[in-house]
Amino acid sequence: MSAGIAHTLGAALTTLLLTSLFELLLKPRPRPLWQRPAAVIGVHAATTLLHFTLWLLIVQRPWFAVVIAGSLQMVIVQVNNTKSASLREPFLCQDFEYFVDAVKHPRLYIPFFGIGLTIAASSAGALAIAAGFWLEPSLFARPDAPWSLFITLALSAASAIFLWLCLSRLPACTLEPNRDLVELGLYPYLWAYGRLLRQPLAAGGNAAAFPEPATPPASNTLPHLVLVQSESFFDPRTWYPSVRTEILREYDALGDEALAAGRLKVPAWGANTVRTECAVLTGLTPEALGGHRFNPYHQLARMPVRNLAGALKALGYRTVCVHPYPASFYLRDRVYPQLGFDDFIDITAFDEADRDGQYTGDLALAEKVRELLAADAGQPLFVFVISMENHGPLHLETSDARVAADWIEGELPAGYSDLAVYLRHLNNCDKMLARLRELLTTADRPGMLAFYGDHVPIMPGVYADHGEPDGLTNYFIWQTDAGPSDKMRMTLSADKLGTTIYQTIIERT
Repeated sequence: MSAGIAHTLGAALTTLLLTSLFELLLKPRPRPLWQRPAAVIGVHAATTLLHFTLWLLIVQRPWFAVVIAGSLQMVIVQVNNTKSASLREPFLCQDFEYFVDAVKHPRLYIPFFGIGLTIAASSAGALAIAAGFWLEPSLFARPDAPWSLFITLALSAASAIFLWLCLSRLPACTLEPNRDLVELGLYPYLWAYGRLLRQPLAAGGNAAAFPEPATPPASNTLPHLVLVQSESFFDPRTWYPSVRTEILREYDALGDEALAAGRLKVPAWGANTVRTECAVLTGLTPEALGGHRFNPYHQLARMPVRNLAGALKALGYRTVCVHPYPASFYLRDRVYPQLGFDDFIDITAFDEADRDGQYTGDLALAEKVRELLAADAGQPLFVFVISMENHGPLHLETSDARVAADWIEGELPAGYSDLAVYLRHLNNCDKMLARLRELLTTADRPGMLAFYGDHVPIMPGVYADHGEPDGLTNYFIWQTDAGPSDKMRMTLSADKLGTTIYQTIIERT
């Protein structure tokens, strides 16, 4: 056997061994390779070899290809473990697109991975590439280059065929990512979820949501509707009793007067806003979304579904989204026209003076709502406000001890600065609610204010010491001319909130 072929086969076996060892670093840790079904082992082996031969064909150096394949796997392992720690969910096949988003929107991603670690990993990668090309000669520059190329291509083809055969026998995933990663291991788990993305979303998954009324209400009886999706909002006072009650004075008043209020079951923890957002706007349940539940907007960018904005537009509403972030994020610039929004007001409508902390402040959003209400077009207005001020990463801001003293009874424990920063923004959210109530109360027609949090905030240090909240957020539906009525006080799932708002409008007009 020639030296080139020996190097290739030895490097391939080394890659198989390394990938199996690196899997042991995953959190949650997969079951040992030998305890998995034969098809799962086959997918793992075939994917590993295909990955190795791809890089071998590119860099032409077998041991350098081992380093690249192993390094890229370790990147996934590290990202997975960071995500699991922050969001209680492992890396998903759908998450690969976030590598591109991390370049476009680094503030939302890199701080959670670690700025220092990101710089160190990038620098080490650049040095490794330079060293790899310098230290190892090209395999295809040897005298036996044709045979080495033949073996590489043959190994690649055999891996691809074997992968295709094993994928057809891969066990179905449960759509519980933590469980599936443990049962399948990294590569088969990613393949299983990737295959689900090829299945189109069933268009009738929310057929009963937002039904057309038998008799459409008169336009002049319809209320203005402001629906606020408050990023990372939840009421922390029961979870952390030392938080002063008055921090959410306006929120409490609106909740007391609201037609409906309570806890909200959301399909996200710490991030993945789009999951809750989609549930509220469309009424689609995780079961109806299937494998698309983790990022449904890829499907909704290509197909219309019944939804709150479209149903209200059919009643005569002007529909506007206000979100102080680039409209292209999460494909909203493509999804929202499909949903029936007339206008999308994004970050370009705000300037530096509107910022509070890292993002556009909530009071600036209230001012934008005022401008929309003032531009009376003789028709009811639906404004969907997606805030950013509470979002974080909270640890990038410096907490003010005086602010903490305003909102917390007693001394703030060491390491709780994230909570102090969060409470300041939470009180600004409360001020926004006061302003929105005032605007709707003085408008030329009745007004409805609906409000909810999309997920709890990321505060890993505080949670590690004090304990995690239960993951539920809060909502209310308030109307200016509500009057005496039976008030609903119950826990609601996110996919029922938008339909409840719509039904309330239909029933009360």
